[in-house]
Amino acid sequence: MRKSLDEWLRWQERLNPKEIDLGLDRAREIAARLPIQPPAGAVFTVAGTNGKGSTVACLDRLLAAAGFRVGVYTSPHLVRYNERVQVAGESVSDDGLIAAFERIEAARGDLPLTYFEFGTLAALLVFSAAQCDAWVLEVGLGGRLDAVNVVDPDFSLITTIALDHQDWLGESVEQIAAEKAGILRSDAPAFFGDVDVPAAIRARARELGTRLRCYGEDFAVVRRRESWCWQGAHVRLDGLALPDIDDDAAIRNIALALSAVEQFDPAIVTAGNVAGLLGARRPAGRFQVVAGRPQWLLDVAHNPQAARVLRERLDLLDEPRETTALVGMLADKHVEGFVEPLEDVVDRWVVASLSGPRTQDGELTAERIASVSDRPVEYAGAPAAAIELALRVTPGDGRILCCGSFHIVGPALEALGLYS
Repeated sequence: MRKSLDEWLRWQERLNPKEIDLGLDRAREIAARLPIQPPAGAVFTVAGTNGKGSTVACLDRLLAAAGFRVGVYTSPHLVRYNERVQVAGESVSDDGLIAAFERIEAARGDLPLTYFEFGTLAALLVFSAAQCDAWVLEVGLGGRLDAVNVVDPDFSLITTIALDHQDWLGESVEQIAAEKAGILRSDAPAFFGDVDVPAAIRARARELGTRLRCYGEDFAVVRRRESWCWQGAHVRLDGLALPDIDDDAAIRNIALALSAVEQFDPAIVTAGNVAGLLGARRPAGRFQVVAGRPQWLLDVAHNPQAARVLRERLDLLDEPRETTALVGMLADKHVEGFVEPLEDVVDRWVVASLSGPRTQDGELTAERIASVSDRPVEYAGAPAAAIELALRVTPGDGRILCCGSFHIVGPALEALGLYS
């Protein structure tokens, strides 16, 4: 009897005892046995600490507007695994994933792939079978040894570098930058999307002879009161409408995607295509405001840098509200550093326990929050119970700020009936 998708995923979680087992040898060997055909157009690989999902979405929309059939691979997912693999804007079906998993299993022999490696190879098979002519691949962790790096990119993008995943990537920004610079190739233009370029990225680009284009140096943004201008290597766009999230991080992500696409084909970078990009709905869980009593605000921010951006965006909202922070965090996250930027806009913390690998007991998360916060902190248990408690303690004219992990934002979206 054929396994269901859920059965395949549960089996993959047990196949390799390590959830994260960095290295390319296994995935590269099996990829060579599979009918994976690089696209006729281009491969865009996106790494970075924060902003990857938004940058991937921008690339997808720009390429689709130019008529490309785009395959997009992202992780993690909010609710359904299928979200990770999209073709022409649609999540791949269970049957499509199962067929890819079956081919990988037939090819792998006794090599113990990780859950992420299985998913990455499946995405590449799906894109090949669907004859996608452009691929946009989001790195899962780091870059140098991430399974996505089995594919040679035509364009390498790094969004930002900050402290996160130190257990695997290193304790300093420069060590983390060196890992993420592993996606660079000698024959592929590279792009960095923040103002402070780590020395490790510049050094790796010099070593490879890669042309590195950086925000503020090789492409730039000029903000005006009611519009903004983007200047690339060959194209300048004036009078662009401000995005609905009008802050530096959002505009940097758009500028980064525009710069990579400009190098691929300047004809794609038009005011009309950018207008379509700005008018499109943001990916779910990215500063997603849901009207109601109380108001909900859902954001997958999960490290200190992302929390600082979230704090800046909260200042852009209409007026302060009594706010309950509904959070769940993985064990490898800097909880205290995440709490600090949000402390003065949160009136109470409700903490959930998350399920799956790399999770820590929610009671420990609550203790860590309480160690640095003067606000009340209450541990509620599973996400469903935490959502119920947050609704009970938040006044109708207040706000529930749901953040800290994909694994708490996803259940909240389901509870709100916003996921289908």
